[in-house]
Amino acid sequence: MKRLILINGTMGVGKSTVAHQLHRMLPACALLDGDWCWNVLPFSVSDESKRRVIDNIVTVLNGYLSCDMIENVIFCWVLPREEIVQRILARLLLSVTRLFRFTLTASPECLRARLYKDIAAGLRQEDVVARSLAYLPLYEAGDESCLIATDHRAAEQIACDIAQQLLRED
Repeated sequence: MKRLILINGTMGVGKSTVAHQLHRMLPACALLDGDWCWNVLPFSVSDESKRRVIDNIVTVLNGYLSCDMIENVIFCWVLPREEIVQRILARLLLSVTRLFRFTLTASPECLRARLYKDIAAGLRQEDVVARSLAYLPLYEAGDESCLIATDHRAAEQIACDIAQQLLRED
């Protein structure tokens, strides 16, 4: 049975880095970062752009899920509301797929430090700090996800923990 592995959390918590580490660990694995489906300039948030990015995500994920050569599909993105997750899942080919959900969290202090490091490196704009910190409480609510604290932990170790949990669930 295929696995769909959702890695969720606010900006700067380590989703992409952990997903890339996990991608190298799992056999026959595909990776989709939701940001790749919304990589347009100028960046604009509108009803149309939100619909388009969900359409793009669903198309790519279904392509991976229907591919016989792929056993594991990792999808990472900022998914602050359960409604967004359900809109995506409702359109996926999940009949022969096992769903695993992980939410990465961090303390405000650790998150702030990571984001400022990214800003200094030219990877992010300064406005991300306030937005990410405002999103952080949205990930504390108990949904179907396994919460993983990332403070002072290497991405490789977090990916190893996720891989071990996937193996335990088989």
